[in-house]
Amino acid sequence: MGSNWNPILEERVGDAEPDREQSPSFAIEDAPAPLFRDPIFDGAADPSMAWNHETEEWWMLYTQRRANVDVPGKGWIHGSDIGVATSDDGRRFLYRGTLELDIERGHNTYWAPEILHHEGTYHLFVSYLRGVPQTWEGNRYIVHFTSPDLWNWEFEGRLSLTTEYVIDPDVHRLPDGTWRMWYKDEANESHIYTADSDDLFEWTASEEPALDDKAQEAPIVFEWRDRFWQLTDSWDGLSVYRSPDGEEWEAQPDGLLTGEGQRPCDDFQGGHPDVFVVGDRAYILYHVHQPAAGQRYETGMGKARQTVLQVAELEVEDGWLVCDRDRYAGDVTEE
Repeated sequence: MGSNWNPILEERVGDAEPDREQSPSFAIEDAPAPLFRDPIFDGAADPSMAWNHETEEWWMLYTQRRANVDVPGKGWIHGSDIGVATSDDGRRFLYRGTLELDIERGHNTYWAPEILHHEGTYHLFVSYLRGVPQTWEGNRYIVHFTSPDLWNWEFEGRLSLTTEYVIDPDVHRLPDGTWRMWYKDEANESHIYTADSDDLFEWTASEEPALDDKAQEAPIVFEWRDRFWQLTDSWDGLSVYRSPDGEEWEAQPDGLLTGEGQRPCDDFQGGHPDVFVVGDRAYILYHVHQPAAGQRYETGMGKARQTVLQVAELEVEDGWLVCDRDRYAGDVTEE
């Protein structure tokens, strides 16, 4: 499959090439650093990039962490909505507000959106917690919505997975046409588990983890250069795995985005990524915590709650992924 399927389109008909006239373009050489900063709460995180086929725009959905809100405990990282920023050129992203996701009454928590487009319908899989917890305790689920336009969403249901402590869904299609979801199960040592579906609505979870070499989160799976790749956030940058078919995974010796970058607001390790493929190029979108010095709201881990979104380009060297996040450092400035 590989190069015959553009994951942005999330559609595949046999071995036919996607309609390139309808495909998006992205000029990373012109992208500012940071790419986006949330103007309301200054906590844009966990991004997901999608192409809106109706408006022919990039839509960037993200967890709108309430980084500048002084609340007790973990209340700032809960109570988040899914933020929306759009761009018609891939350079300037305009904040458009938040999604209206209706599951139950009250102020609830949404994390880590996963967007795909299939047969004219957009699908949103997102982590959901009831209310605004002040601790890490409490159940968390993955829920499913559908939409004709990325604005108006219908709740389809809550997925029954390995436990009731699951977050960070990512969905990709396997060579046999089956849809597979990768997610973090925090009740099972924070390993990465999977579930399969024929139709994106009914899911069967695997009892065995897909990745159990260490605790990690935010799995992202994509196809590029005739391989399946999986990135995860291992809290020391990003871990990398490769596979010929999306089934068996081999760990890359070195991670990505493990240190500091040289661009504005890129001076910390990269976290919770998304990858979007345009033509034969692959781009990585990730969030970066800002330095704690001078910030009022610290996480207690030597970094601030505030996060920005950055973009960089991926390459393959000697069969493994590499990312020079400073490649265009001399060409862009903070906007």
